[in-house]
Amino acid sequence: MQNTLLLVDGSSCIYRAFYALPDIRNIDNFPVGALYGTIKMLRKLYKNYRATYIACIFDAKGKNFRNILYPSYKATRKKMPYNLILQINLIHQMIKAIGWPILIIKGVEADDVIGTLAKQAVTKHNLKVIISTNDKDMAQLVSNKIALINNNKIHDRTTIISRFGVSPEKIVDYFSLIGDMSDNLPGVKKIGPKTAVKLLNQYNSLENIINNANNIKGVIGKNLRFALNWLPKLKKLLTIKTDCDLTKNIVSIPESLILQPKDEKLLMQLFNKYKLNKLNFLMH
Repeated sequence: MQNTLLLVDGSSCIYRAFYALPDIRNIDNFPVGALYGTIKMLRKLYKNYRATYIACIFDAKGKNFRNILYPSYKATRKKMPYNLILQINLIHQMIKAIGWPILIIKGVEADDVIGTLAKQAVTKHNLKVIISTNDKDMAQLVSNKIALINNNKIHDRTTIISRFGVSPEKIVDYFSLIGDMSDNLPGVKKIGPKTAVKLLNQYNSLENIINNANNIKGVIGKNLRFALNWLPKLKKLLTIKTDCDLTKNIVSIPESLILQPKDEKLLMQLFNKYKLNKLNFLMH
């Protein structure tokens, strides 16, 4: 697809690969299933969309600004499985070896890097953007030129509205009301999806709901007023940054985000080090 940027949420990709495939091992009993699945997914995405520009983005190690703003952020998430941890460096190296640009930016999350790249692609370069992810938070990025893809299904503005009941521009407000417990971010007590949609349809935005909290009756109004100090912080935590400084990591956008020739030397080093000779799919 000409004039299109394909962005892959690498963290989402490797988890899907890890759990979707059996426990594949090399001759030394080293796990390589996530590697197999990740490379297979990247190749399928590129084959299906043939985007002019591509990139695979991963979360960096360590804390980011959300952990600083709210130390309990993602505190309830299970630790990454050990057999997946073992494969992370290999996966990163293999993605580079097959020619995919890979980005890992400290201090922010992969979502923020993806959001920044998507915004710049649209506003500065008039590109269309496809984001491969299963992260529902990414729905806030969808626009007339930005779409999500998950399990070969395209999620555009119409799909987002059908799924959540609100437009992409209101997704952050929607999740601010109901919360996102997968990230350990509680919303307003007793407010679920239906109530959130009703309030946003009535008041149009979270800010207007906050400003009218005293006029909202019953338990919903009481719980809203109790959460007034938390809601602005929650919205900030849920909002994907679209202004990350990527100048130290990318020479130029989007010219640096193109499929490169395979690094045959690195491929052979990885094949020898991890004894991947039987996994010849990686070479083709």
